[in-house]
Amino acid sequence: MNTLAGRYEIIKLLGGGGFAVTYLARDNFQPSKPLCVVKQLRPNQTETRVIEFFEKEAAILERLGKHPQIPQLLAHFNQDQNLYIVQEFIEGQDLSREIFSGKRLSEGYVTKLLQDALEILSFVHQQGVIHRDIKPQNLMRRQDGKIILIDFGAVKELGTLMINSQGEINSSVVIGTPGYMSYEQYRGKPCFGSDIYALGVMAIQALTGVLPSELEEDSQTGEIIWQNRVQVSNHLAEVLTKMVRHHFSMRYLNATEALQALISVTAPLPATVLSEVNKELYLQEVTSRAQESQGNFSVFALRILESRRVELGLSEQEAREIQQQVLQPYREYQRKLQEYEQALIDAVKQEYPFSQRTQKDLQDYQQYLGLRNEDIAAIEARVFAPLQSESQRQQQETEKLRQQQQRQQQAEYFRENLGNGVVLDMLPIPGGKFFMGSPENEPGRYDSESPQHQVNVKPFFMGKFPITQAQWQAVAGFAKVNIDLNPKPSHFKGANRPVEKVSWDEAVEFCARLSQKTGRIYRLPSEAEWEYACRAGTTTPYYFGETITKDLANYGNIYQQTSEVGAFPANPFGLFDMCGNICEWCQDEWHDNYNPAPNDGSAWASSRSKDRVLRGGSWDRSPRNCRSAYRGWYARAICVNYVGFRVVAVSVA
Repeated sequence: MNTLAGRYEIIKLLGGGGFAVTYLARDNFQPSKPLCVVKQLRPNQTETRVIEFFEKEAAILERLGKHPQIPQLLAHFNQDQNLYIVQEFIEGQDLSREIFSGKRLSEGYVTKLLQDALEILSFVHQQGVIHRDIKPQNLMRRQDGKIILIDFGAVKELGTLMINSQGEINSSVVIGTPGYMSYEQYRGKPCFGSDIYALGVMAIQALTGVLPSELEEDSQTGEIIWQNRVQVSNHLAEVLTKMVRHHFSMRYLNATEALQALISVTAPLPATVLSEVNKELYLQEVTSRAQESQGNFSVFALRILESRRVELGLSEQEAREIQQQVLQPYREYQRKLQEYEQALIDAVKQEYPFSQRTQKDLQDYQQYLGLRNEDIAAIEARVFAPLQSESQRQQQETEKLRQQQQRQQQAEYFRENLGNGVVLDMLPIPGGKFFMGSPENEPGRYDSESPQHQVNVKPFFMGKFPITQAQWQAVAGFAKVNIDLNPKPSHFKGANRPVEKVSWDEAVEFCARLSQKTGRIYRLPSEAEWEYACRAGTTTPYYFGETITKDLANYGNIYQQTSEVGAFPANPFGLFDMCGNICEWCQDEWHDNYNPAPNDGSAWASSRSKDRVLRGGSWDRSPRNCRSAYRGWYARAICVNYVGFRVVAVSVA
């Protein structure tokens, strides 16, 4: 594991967006080695003015963290041209587990939530700070039931800073979440009333079960129309209506004023309301433990749940009903697993190996039951065990074919010497026709993979592996063509690991330097060339079949980092890591679908977009995003630790 600032040991990736990458870490300098949250802000910034702004905002976060219901700022630092902040780790769940589409919560629950949130927000506003991103995901319920306010907009802004031509610091985007942002915040002019608006919208969402984007607005005034969807007291209706007025001048000036209005005629919450809140807390606890155990509570988990029931003052009947509610889907899923296993046993008695028709029916049955791939694999391993000898024979035939293909490729491939013992192996890819995109019945597909269309691809050579860090460093030492290259940009270090944290423009510069040095034409593959080479004549979701496992590719954050190239089986063309390890840049500009894409295998560059196509999965991508047909995109200037590239050669002397 990587260690930052000599003390923060990275444990796992928690998430990443356009503003920052968030990691769970351990502080090895403290005796108890407590958990903490490390946020790496992006894009990278080294400008002195930006660093000064970073220091200023960090001081504000430190001041805010003194409130017991705001995560404490533990550290902030600049390392390897990256800005980092370290904050207290909060054990709990965000309120998106309680507030979601289709679920209506009571007036008592919402009143308690508003009161708790406004008390915290009052402190924030008293410090002269606007949160700018109030939403269910940024309010957490700690294990003790307390509401915690997280993810201030200032942190996101630090990841978007840029210096304009006048030397002024500006944010490159508007901070906030559509639906929860007020009109003035959309225009880049947030105020305290913007936070009031967002919290009011969230409360309306909790009451109505309707997403903010689906709430109607008065066409003339822009005011939200919501009271026709739910019955609440006149007092709460008045408070919420004022909180979400279209113009900020008509709202409460700040959280303190809104809180005073809320509690001015609000009696102490009755026991029934508190009981309802406690039921929600117990539901959250049961749900969390059910997810961790797949619905099978251990003796210890049951003891913990019983203790929580007593702490929250719930009756045994109330707790039992909540547990039954949570466990019902898991019990139904277990029934489906048993049904699937019995059906598979009956099927192999009649026919094995399965015909194409039976295989198709089997896939439809799996989709109908909605089973997870890993559960299907475990059942099939048990059922097919008696037929292992036939499976081994087929594997031997496959291996024989692979060796034949390898011998053929070894006779035709060429090796580029990059100096100091570093080489680049290029494999021949025969020309041919294929159907690009995914069929409409492929599980996990996206609309951007449509329409499926035939493409005629000319022969070319493609790198056997993604470009490694050793190869990148070697070519970075060649004569400059257009832009400078950092010889060691990667986050996960290793000479034989794929290079990452390189932009599209840097990948193009790599190809230009390599072409200039060798006299051959090297470039990024077109999107069509990439998918054609990845499929290698296959039509299944992955080049190795219908499903993906950890033995076939590095994906899904299973290994939590890149792996050395060639660590997993190659495809029929002999290419490695096409469905995992690292996403790969292509020549093409991004288009939302294939209408009207070229059919000659060339790159599609007609939209003048700054976004470029990414293909292949990566170490942190889900299975559906590792399929041969999957398409992604990023801005050409973005550098992240799961994006690299491989090269093609089209003119070989």
